[in-house]
Amino acid sequence: MKNGNQGGLRSLSSLFGRGDLLLTAALFGTIVLLILPVPAAGMDILLAGSIGISLLILLVIIYVKDAPEFSGFPTILLGVTLYRLGLNVASTRLILLDGYAGNVIEAFGSFVVRDNYVVGAVIFLILVVINFLVITKGAGRIAEVAARFTLDAMPGKQMAIDAELNAGIIDESVATERRLKVQKEADFYGSMDGASKFVRGDALAGIIITLINVVGGIAIGVLQMGLTLPQAMQKFTLLSIGDGLVTQIPALIVSLSAGILVTRTSAADDLGSHITRQLTSYPRAILILAVMMLFFAAVPGLPVAPFLLLSAIIGFIGLSLHRAARRKKSDQPAAATAEDGSPDGPPETTQASVSALGNDFEKLIDVDVFALEIGFNLLGLADRKQGGDLLERVTGVRKTIARELGIVVPPIAVRDNLELDSNEYRFLLRDREVARGKIVPKRLLAMNVARSTVELKGIPTVEPVFGIEAVWIADEERKSAELNGYSVVDPCSVLVTHLSETLKQLAHHLIGRQDVQQLVDFVKQKNPTLVAELLPDLVNIGVIQRVLQNLLREGISIRNLQLILEAIGDMAGVSKNPDDLSEQVRRRLGEFFVPEYEVEPGILRAVTLDPRIEQHLVGKVQRSAYDLTLSLDPGLAQYLLSELGNRMSEMTEKGLLPLLVTTTEIRLAFKRFFEPSLPRLSILSYQELPSRAEIQNFAIIVAPNALGRQTPEINAPEPQTVAA
Repeated sequence: MKNGNQGGLRSLSSLFGRGDLLLTAALFGTIVLLILPVPAAGMDILLAGSIGISLLILLVIIYVKDAPEFSGFPTILLGVTLYRLGLNVASTRLILLDGYAGNVIEAFGSFVVRDNYVVGAVIFLILVVINFLVITKGAGRIAEVAARFTLDAMPGKQMAIDAELNAGIIDESVATERRLKVQKEADFYGSMDGASKFVRGDALAGIIITLINVVGGIAIGVLQMGLTLPQAMQKFTLLSIGDGLVTQIPALIVSLSAGILVTRTSAADDLGSHITRQLTSYPRAILILAVMMLFFAAVPGLPVAPFLLLSAIIGFIGLSLHRAARRKKSDQPAAATAEDGSPDGPPETTQASVSALGNDFEKLIDVDVFALEIGFNLLGLADRKQGGDLLERVTGVRKTIARELGIVVPPIAVRDNLELDSNEYRFLLRDREVARGKIVPKRLLAMNVARSTVELKGIPTVEPVFGIEAVWIADEERKSAELNGYSVVDPCSVLVTHLSETLKQLAHHLIGRQDVQQLVDFVKQKNPTLVAELLPDLVNIGVIQRVLQNLLREGISIRNLQLILEAIGDMAGVSKNPDDLSEQVRRRLGEFFVPEYEVEPGILRAVTLDPRIEQHLVGKVQRSAYDLTLSLDPGLAQYLLSELGNRMSEMTEKGLLPLLVTTTEIRLAFKRFFEPSLPRLSILSYQELPSRAEIQNFAIIVAPNALGRQTPEINAPEPQTVAA
């Protein structure tokens, strides 16, 4: 017997595992209801199943934590609606042909309304009005508004996900999951907007079908069955009303389920727990309600017992919640005292004291490679007990930079500094301040990335990394901001994004010789021959460090360290100058980093220099054993700075990366000369470009008068394609 039960369970589990067959059978059965007659006993089972399905949907929705989680609901709603309409057709056939449609319809027509078809008609109309005008109409409107808001807010949400991904707050898998969730949410509310129309149509169809049953039944009863008019009205009206009630009650339950689902907000638990927790969060409100009920009990003319009973019950609940809240609050300081108390024990020995003193001196002379200092109001961002996740996000930034640039960022010290403003933070590189910013806790930063003309209520500011106009807004303004094209992020994301960009800019300062040694040892595990050839005969760790710093300074990843070391080894026999070696490495790595500047596959939009200027600059490059500089007269330097600044502004306005392409002889010296004034200008050499790359000239910096050529008015010309 036990084996038989287990076999039955396995068969049932296998059946539910084939959802495609179950859905096909259900849809086919619904179509059969529209065509073939159903016996009265079968109709009872099908009607009971309709009620059971509607209740199951309601219960599932109560336990769903997020509305889009039940993404199949619009399709289920359509299927259940079609199923009820099929039952209406089948029951109408039985009522009009046999004058009997099973025990369920007869029970609803006789027991529920006590054989009074007038009362039954009134109850039926009330249910239809509640379903059609109240629940279905409200749920449909909410679904429509939610669909519009969700679709309008999609670009802002996508930008926020991209910003967190770029800042290292989340990785690629989490970003993909969030993008899918946003898309799923938009699809869900769009489907719900359409599915709600089916529910309204179902309510109208129920009224029409019931009227047809009443009129048709009375006509058949009088003309074909020989019943008197009162008998026909009694018989067929009760059956029709019973049929209408037994189909409208499941319809009402499903409509209620749809309304609950679209009004549901995301929560960490089920609907019942969520609502109960919120209603009982304010014991004072419950106690005031008890006093109000007591007031109604004292009003002359009103019944005393029900209001007095309610007042006693509500008062008891309010007092219990109030005592529980006070007990919880009193327990917290006690726990804090227990944690802070020092354990009893013997005093430390003199030797331990000396050791501790030595450790203190070591801490005094130790310098953190990189540190983040925050003001008093920002401490909650780093406190896990207050929901702060700053420390986890900082770790995420270090992982992202390791993945993108190939260096291991040293541990970042996070500490408070009372000398800062309460909402201020700053970054320190070896105890020297390199950047500073300010954020507002418990508000959101709305960045005007779409250049919207709509002004938001809040505190105007400027985003610290990209200089975008922004506003610190309250949480309730978020929807409005996203609908008007603003990208909205939380304060911690602003700080972490600033941290990520700062670390990328300072990456060449973060890699020390010990770090380089560890990277070389890592390569040695897989390619010992390469490292043995390179060290110590050709170069030393210091030269490799200088080369890696040159690459990182211009944002080039050093993850492909084996290829970098091979290029150094090939060139080290000719020159051991780190600048020459780094330029050779760039040529070897060009096919890996140049595509980042392409506007289309194989196409670069860039500014180029007049050959006269390039020839002149070649003679101005000065080399030493440790440095490479460019010696320019002030007039030419000012001219080039002005022209490059104008072209950079034009490229930025058109959404292009400011890029200059020139010859390899002057590239590095040119970059170092203009980097203090134009830090965002990227400079490539022709020799670094892959063979397939083409340059579309955005503009040409022509030779000035001093070089024997007139300087025309330069506006960005039509793109000119130049083979690399």
